Amino acid sequence: MTKIHVLLAQAQPVAPGGGASGTLMMVGYALLLGAMFWFMTSSQRKKQKEHEKMITALKSGDEVVTAGGIYGIITGVKDDRFVIRIGDNNAKVEVGKAFITTVVKKSDAA
Repeated sequence: MTKIHVLLAQAQPVAPGGGASGTLMMVGYALLLGAMFWFMTSSQRKKQKEHEKMITALKSGDEVVTAGGIYGIITGVKDDRFVIRIGDNNAKVEVGKAFITTVVKKSDAA
């Protein structure tokens, strides 16, 4: 064998970790990352479903707080927003449904 053939034979890469065990480790890491991602997003999905349930249950007379911290009483319900009365002078504003964050008090009317 010539000197070049010997150098090429020595330069052949060797698979680290023995092949099958390295693949198994990669699959394990992928599953672990997938599980972590699922757990992190599941709590957010739960909060979102609870918020949607709260929004659909709102009706006229309910006292709410907006995302901007404004307290008001719902006077009207539209497709994509609520009309709320704010302040002592009975000013009315329209607020997107997604911006209602908290229900302070449910109305007594059924």
